[in-house]
Amino acid sequence: FLFGPSFCCCVQTTTAMTDINWSKYGQTVAELEAQPEPEAKKEMTNEERFNLIVRNLEEVTKPELLQEIMAKRHPKIYWGTATTGKPHLAYFVPMSKMADFLRAGCEVTILLADLHATMDCQKTPWDLLKQRVKYYEECVKAMLLSIGVPLEKLRFVKGSTYQLKSDFTLDAMKLFAQCSVHDAQKAGAEVVKQTASPPLSNLIYPLYQWLDEEYLDCDAQFGGTDQRKIFMSAEKYMPKLGYRCRSHLMNRMVPGLTGGKMSASDDASKIDLLDTAKQVKKKINKVFCEEGNLESNPLMDWIENVIFLIHGKFILEVRDSDSVTYSDFAALKQDFADKKIHPADLKQSMVNILNELLEPIRQRFSTPEMLALIESAYPTKKAGGDKKDKKKNKGGSQYPGKEGGKKKEGKNKNEKKEVADGSSSSSTTTTSTTTATEEK
Repeated sequence: FLFGPSFCCCVQTTTAMTDINWSKYGQTVAELEAQPEPEAKKEMTNEERFNLIVRNLEEVTKPELLQEIMAKRHPKIYWGTATTGKPHLAYFVPMSKMADFLRAGCEVTILLADLHATMDCQKTPWDLLKQRVKYYEECVKAMLLSIGVPLEKLRFVKGSTYQLKSDFTLDAMKLFAQCSVHDAQKAGAEVVKQTASPPLSNLIYPLYQWLDEEYLDCDAQFGGTDQRKIFMSAEKYMPKLGYRCRSHLMNRMVPGLTGGKMSASDDASKIDLLDTAKQVKKKINKVFCEEGNLESNPLMDWIENVIFLIHGKFILEVRDSDSVTYSDFAALKQDFADKKIHPADLKQSMVNILNELLEPIRQRFSTPEMLALIESAYPTKKAGGDKKDKKKNKGGSQYPGKEGGKKKEGKNKNEKKEVADGSSSSSTTTTSTTTATEEK
């Protein structure tokens, strides 16, 4: 150690490495060259690192920016998730990419976007934001650990820790002044909930996400293809504030149980991370999977984009026969198209693999502390609550004249009027009869 650097310099400047007689040290040059370099000391080239970062992605924008940064230092990448409904199976897609980013030497930040969770039509109520952030953090850590991703090099950031500060707010105001309502609506069209009369926060949602890139000091933002419009508008508006453009990395979207994307805020579309083994089997058995049909087949999409990404293979359990291991998705796909694989075998195999993948996560959340966290983040309805509410609202409505008590009251008034009119008519008839008799 004392003379290492200077000695190496001396050897390099005075003697060529190939001219040294290595045989006296017990090995020849040919033998040394034939030995593989130890894995721990081997460093990837920038090209290898870049290929690892972008593999299995659907789209990469401005890759040249990322390559320029990689020539100087390790890139910084962030992935954000709004803390709304419970995380689901499709979250394993970005989790598997976290492993690639870390192996490539990237600095990775995971944003727990609590304010975004309530800006999107209040999918998360204000009083539950803190608990759901904690739940999401625990879920992400459990998923990463289940697929062997180390947590030491990851940075977790809660959005409200910097999004409520004055400098962020000032930049947001600048964007409000420059961005049109049309562009804001278009940017969030595939991400925020679309309604006939959306809240103003829906328009703010994508603008805050643009600023996240600057305030998290990232070189690239990673997300699903549903984020594309937000990413493209960020490249348009961030330079207007004097901030640089970023690269954007997009993975494919995993289809849900009922079609469309698998969504955390739609229970019917997803397999929850904490679903029991029986629930997983019940949901998989309901998925449409016609023999030989590759169109609109969610199971084949999940196998390609989740199972193969994590395990690199798929084990098909065949009833009354030996299991078959597929290390190539194309071969599995072709066999299914040729009707060599029965949907029942494919479903049962998927059930086995998913339950094996989810079991460590279930175990992690089985402690009293974790169960209390789940209840605080997603409180269950009290027994009989609905009946009580119905009984309470039976007599009236907060909208006068539409339903309930007001309507009933109007009916009583009409009845009284009819009685009054009847009395008046009877009185008039009696008077007329008396007058006629007197005149006669």
